[in-house]
Amino acid sequence: MFLMDKFIQYLQSELNYSRHTIRAYQSDINHFLQYLNINRLETSPDIYSSLEKVDHLQVRQYLHVLFSRRLTKKTMGRKLSAIKSFFSYLQRERLHHGGKIALLPSPKIGKKIPLFLTIDEIFRLLDFSPGNLWEMRDKAIFELLYASGLRVSELVSLDEEMIDLKGFILRVRGKGKKERFVPIGGKAVDALNIYLPLKREFQKEQGLYEVNPVFINKYGRRLSTRSVGRICKKYFQRSGINGKASPHSLRHTFATHLLDAGVDLRTIQEMLGHANISTTQVYTHVSLNHLMQVYDRAHPKA
Repeated sequence: MFLMDKFIQYLQSELNYSRHTIRAYQSDINHFLQYLNINRLETSPDIYSSLEKVDHLQVRQYLHVLFSRRLTKKTMGRKLSAIKSFFSYLQRERLHHGGKIALLPSPKIGKKIPLFLTIDEIFRLLDFSPGNLWEMRDKAIFELLYASGLRVSELVSLDEEMIDLKGFILRVRGKGKKERFVPIGGKAVDALNIYLPLKREFQKEQGLYEVNPVFINKYGRRLSTRSVGRICKKYFQRSGINGKASPHSLRHTFATHLLDAGVDLRTIQEMLGHANISTTQVYTHVSLNHLMQVYDRAHPKA
């Protein structure tokens, strides 16, 4: 097996990275190796000896080249993250000494305030009466995303046994295969209670008795993240919601609305599955920004 194949397998099976992230990492690493004139990741002595010579200075020089080409800090940060992950894996496999590559600082990126939906927009989005299985599926998707703050990758990875509809709770498999339990509200449970029997009947008609993903496509198979993106775009347009909104905006909306309602940051961190509280703190800026806008509109002396 080629070295890149082994690394991809590691990202999939041990780190549980999404297909999108894995494709990006693969492209970023190949670009770096081409810069070093290391063209193929084959299992041969030559490739190992070439990789062993790579150190943090070469990585810094590569980042300087990217900077000179005016790549964004976000893109540079992603490429550096891919390189760090790759050489960390090589070190684990005793194919590289590690050195100072892992210690290289990522470019500082100003925190972008995430886009979220207002309560009025959420009501408009959810205010439709499903007429068939697929519209009921879409309704359940929106109710669940807003009720739980799931990543789209977590949503499409859900199997039926991971949902306790009587206990109003989900078992979610997040990044790095970390599992967490997330409560869900009554509206999401109601939508799932209607959708799931319809889904099972459809799968039975298709002869798919052992397939148990929660959300399926029109072939009865697991829905993809890309399909969820298309579904969201369709309903966002129909509801007159900001064209820049994405499925991830519903995760931001979940967190922002909870914070506005007085839920503490640590609890929101647990529900979102953030490893660090600093990641969750971006929502304090969102909430404060919203608070200032309300103040400016409402206060006579603002």
